[in-house]
Amino acid sequence: MIQAFYTGVSGISAHQTAIDVTADNLANIDTVGFRSYTPEFGALFDEAISTHNPSSSVNSSVGIGSSINATALNLQQGPIALSERSTDLAIEGEGWFGVTDNQNIYYTRAGDFSFDVDGDLVNSEGMYVLGTLGDNIDFTTNTLTKKLDNIALGDVAKQQKIQLPDTLTYQTEPTTNISFSGNIGTEDVPRVISAEAIDANGEKNKVQLTFTKAPNQPEIGSLWNIEAVVTSADEKTTYSTTTAQVSFDKSGALTNTTLTTVDNNGNPVSIDLGEKFSGITSIATAPISGSSKSDGAIAGELTGYDINANGEVVAAFSNGEQSSVAQIALYHFQNDQGLENLGGILFKESSNSGKPIFYQDTEGNNILGSSVMNGALESSNLPIETGLTNLIILQRAYDANAKSITTADQMIQKALQMDA
Repeated sequence: MIQAFYTGVSGISAHQTAIDVTADNLANIDTVGFRSYTPEFGALFDEAISTHNPSSSVNSSVGIGSSINATALNLQQGPIALSERSTDLAIEGEGWFGVTDNQNIYYTRAGDFSFDVDGDLVNSEGMYVLGTLGDNIDFTTNTLTKKLDNIALGDVAKQQKIQLPDTLTYQTEPTTNISFSGNIGTEDVPRVISAEAIDANGEKNKVQLTFTKAPNQPEIGSLWNIEAVVTSADEKTTYSTTTAQVSFDKSGALTNTTLTTVDNNGNPVSIDLGEKFSGITSIATAPISGSSKSDGAIAGELTGYDINANGEVVAAFSNGEQSSVAQIALYHFQNDQGLENLGGILFKESSNSGKPIFYQDTEGNNILGSSVMNGALESSNLPIETGLTNLIILQRAYDANAKSITTADQMIQKALQMDA
């Protein structure tokens, strides 16, 4: 009967701890990126019971209570809710964002990020988000040195704060190539196709190709003369005039052209008329058409930073251009449950978790290893119905252990009241 007291007390203590864990889970049901914990019970040592039959194969014993062996980190995916900020991120799958306070590195699932007044990407607690910079910004002049469509994730030990300037200039990129396409038909009628070309001064000039049928035609196919004129946008200034020819076979496919480049106010521009049916054609039965595509860009100023679905920080400019400037990192561990919880939503590596790693593809390149959704946040991974159900079960177990104590007390009182 005395042992029943200790057994009941150990049960009460263990379930009280479990209730505390569950209560904390429920208290953080709306905390962004919260990882819930599951209490794990274990039995205490058994106490052997003497038996009248020493040769019995049955090991007679009685347990002496229970305890909380561990509170295991729940690694299940939490529900993802859409937000109104493109800088908010949610991880779909495993992995952790890395943040730093300039002294230590912490790991979190909470992706409620934003840019502070200094242009630094920070979380809700003001810690800097870690990633790989694109090295395409000249911080001395605050200019973009190169347009990047994507950025490769660097070494896991070399991730750094994503610090970006609050002003950034997209420098003028003179046009270097223009591709033309369309059908000029077969009739002896001039056809005109125009394009835009940006010069080194950032001015948008006009490149106009005029196709006229040559007087002397080959026996098979057709031959056209080309006059390429480069002028200012208002056509008041002519920068160059180039003459050339283009030939087509009997099916209307392009076979040869002598127009390769034009002079755009001192800047050479390559002219691409395509080949066969991929560019300019001369087909009688197809509609007359013409289009062009030019590279290059005028200067522009930064309008803001956004984060895309690949976790890349993208700078947007007033000229309509965009460029990746940083790649947010996703860290992984051999044993995520071994991470040290620092309270709330922050974790730290430990000897049980192992060092942080990056996943790699078949070619050995570092990759995120999970999908990242922008404009969204991951909620607590504990369903409220699960938490409330667990709380009821633990409460009933707590009451049952308390009942075992009162029952043992009543039995002792009864024994004391017996006459010798």
